[in-house]
Amino acid sequence: MSIEGKAKEAAGYVKEELNEHGKTPEAQKKAQEGRDLRNEGRIEDGKAPKTTPVGSGAE
Repeated sequence: MSIEGKAKEAAGYVKEELNEHGKTPEAQKKAQEGRDLRNEGRIEDGKAPKTTPVGSGAE
């Protein structure tokens, strides 16, 4: 597990959580960017990426 991967996952989680309930297209785009960053960190650490839609509440 890399420190960089953990940092990306944490930052992506925060960005996703802050924007996932926004109804504007911009908020949804930012939530997806957060999910993408989170997945990038997870892949670097050898974990499976999140595949559920942003804001679904499913892990």
